[in-house]
Amino acid sequence: MPEILDKVDRRLLEELKNNARENIATLSKKLGIPRTTVHYRIKRLVEEGIIEKFTIKPNYKKLNLGTTAFILIRYDPDSGLTQREVAEQIARIPGVYEVHLVAGEWDLLLKVRASNAEEIGRIVIDKLREIRGVGQTVTMVSFVTVKEEI
Repeated sequence: MPEILDKVDRRLLEELKNNARENIATLSKKLGIPRTTVHYRIKRLVEEGIIEKFTIKPNYKKLNLGTTAFILIRYDPDSGLTQREVAEQIARIPGVYEVHLVAGEWDLLLKVRASNAEEIGRIVIDKLREIRGVGQTVTMVSFVTVKEEI
C-alpha cells in the first residue's frame, strides 16, 4: 500500500497542529514551497478526511478545569444495555472529555476534567456510578500532564 502522506504533508500537518491559524504565506516560507501548493495540500488533506477540523487547545487551568483524571470501568453485561450504549450515556456526562472502549481487564477508559479532585469524585459517585451498566471503577488523578496533543 502506498504511503498516503509524503514528507511535505507530514511537515504541513505538524505546523498546523502547532498553530492551526498559521497563514498560508508563513507556511509557504517554513516549508519552502509555493503558497498555491500549501493551499492545495491543505484542501486535499481536508477533502481526504486526514484533517477533520481546525481547532483550539484550551488552557484548562484558566477555565478552572485544571484537574484531569482517568477512569477505568468494568462493564456489567447483566445491565440489559450494550457496552456501546453505556459508553454513549457516559459520553453525555459534563466533564467527560474522552470515552474509549478498550481491550483487557477493563472495558472502558475515560478522561475527565474538573476544577479539583472533589469535583472528579462527584462526577464518579453522583453521575458515572448511577449509569446502568457501569460496574467497578478505578479513578486515577493526574499529578502533571507532560504531553497532551489535541
